[in-house]
Amino acid sequence: MHHTLEVTDLHFKYPDGHEALRGVNLSIAPGEKVALVGPNGAGKSTLMLHLNGILEVQRGEVCSCGIALRKENLGKVRAEVGLVFQDPDDQLFSPTVFDDVAFGPLHMGLPEPEVRGRVRDSLAAVGMADAANRVSHHLSVGQKKRIAIATVLSMKPEILVLDEPSAGLDPRARRGLINLLRQLPQTMLVSTHDIRMVKELFPRTVIMDQGRVVADGPTVGILSNADLLEMHGLEAP
Repeated sequence: MHHTLEVTDLHFKYPDGHEALRGVNLSIAPGEKVALVGPNGAGKSTLMLHLNGILEVQRGEVCSCGIALRKENLGKVRAEVGLVFQDPDDQLFSPTVFDDVAFGPLHMGLPEPEVRGRVRDSLAAVGMADAANRVSHHLSVGQKKRIAIATVLSMKPEILVLDEPSAGLDPRARRGLINLLRQLPQTMLVSTHDIRMVKELFPRTVIMDQGRVVADGPTVGILSNADLLEMHGLEAP
């Protein structure tokens, strides 16, 4: 059985010479929900931007759902791997919520009735069923985050990759988001500084630091290792 996500010896250097990834290895099995933690500058976002080809692989390999990431199959991989950015305003750019959520399926060339069905299902899945005709930039941050997730769900991805989903949310919106992520069936890799959320939601935790995976295992063990957390700038929950 192939892993849903397989990253092998991934290296990446930015044009200014900064080495952001130094041989990352990570495999995630179907249905797993995995937290990705580590200090700022550890390479978490750079890794995530590789998973659906926003950044091009320089050295190493990324496989999603058994498909190796190459220029020629980008569209296929992007349909399988849904990336939700930290700032929902990077994801929402259409006149209405409906248009934002319909954008991906329309670009896949799906017939209109199917697109409408997907928009309806995706908005319902994130608890925003009645928001289709609203203007995205009038919504609260918590609502925007939900819509951003819906824009990705409408593509029916196998894997959800979320960058700092709870950042900037008030306690109620954060709680709502945690409940939403718990209900979604997809395989999930979530980068976050919210260690309390990690403890509550993710059975497995991966720590990155200085462009490498430095720890990977059951969340319970990792979060109870105070020395490990302190060494990598993380607060115990």
